[in-house]
Amino acid sequence: MVNTLAPETTRRAPHSRRAAVGAVDGRGRARRRQTVVAYLFLAPALLFFAVFLILPLGFALLLSLSHWTGFDLGDIDPVGLDNFTGLLADGSTFLTPVLTNTLLFALGTVALALAGSVLVATCIDKLRFQGLWRTLYFLPIVTTVVAVGNVWKYMYEPGGLVNGVLNALGLGSVAFLQDPDTALPAVVVVQAWASVGSAILVLTAGLKSIPGSYYEAAALDGAGPGTVFRRITLPLLRPSLLFVCVTQFLTGLQSFALIIVMTKGGPGDATNVAALEMYRQAFSHGDWGTASAAAFVLFAVVLAVTLAQLWFFRRTGEDA
Repeated sequence: MVNTLAPETTRRAPHSRRAAVGAVDGRGRARRRQTVVAYLFLAPALLFFAVFLILPLGFALLLSLSHWTGFDLGDIDPVGLDNFTGLLADGSTFLTPVLTNTLLFALGTVALALAGSVLVATCIDKLRFQGLWRTLYFLPIVTTVVAVGNVWKYMYEPGGLVNGVLNALGLGSVAFLQDPDTALPAVVVVQAWASVGSAILVLTAGLKSIPGSYYEAAALDGAGPGTVFRRITLPLLRPSLLFVCVTQFLTGLQSFALIIVMTKGGPGDATNVAALEMYRQAFSHGDWGTASAAAFVLFAVVLAVTLAQLWFFRRTGEDA
């Protein structure tokens, strides 16, 4: 049989190929136009990101390798790694007590805030008017740090509320903010109290996500409250606990305003932390190079601590 369609098919094949190529080119042009339009919409955000993050970060890196008093850009004097070696040298006050205080402050804040928020969130979950209780505990978050710091500063005074309670219990007054041994713990308590509200919101949301059938099954098996809390609540609350731990630790490591309001880093350097030391080096001593180097050291500490927390939670079974 003679294939009479072959010549026609042969004649149409080039046209089909050209049509296919044209379609591909058309899709490519449409995709490029979409990409251009997408970048045009992203341009304001990218410009903001570059101006307020990339450029300051690059300038801070330049200053960390230089000596500059903060006035004339022409006076920037490159010194290499001298700022970093000075901060990390033996006997440096940045390592002890500044960085030590920073880590202790963050650890104390996380421990107190986490324990308090878990306890309060568990209690609130069993009460009526839960929205009211969450709002009351959240009030310190929306209150300015200056107001919180000043109120607690007066409460810690020898004639303040805290010492009044101690005196009523037959105990002597304590100079909380004037004694180097008690100043840092006193500020840690205030920071933990002020940050409990946000942690409670996260943890109560986590508690609401736990199916009630688990608790019903535990009750049928005769499990006590302690066993239920250890075996059901805490394991299923781990994602929320991870979020609270990381955010609270980051806040503690970067804390500045509360300390400068309550103690200004004193007495001596008992409450001096990394953020406050950076402020002092830059604005009080005019040493912007050392301040920038301290900022990068603090960034490295924050990154290391965050990665360690994520690793720990992953190892205990939580995919973060």
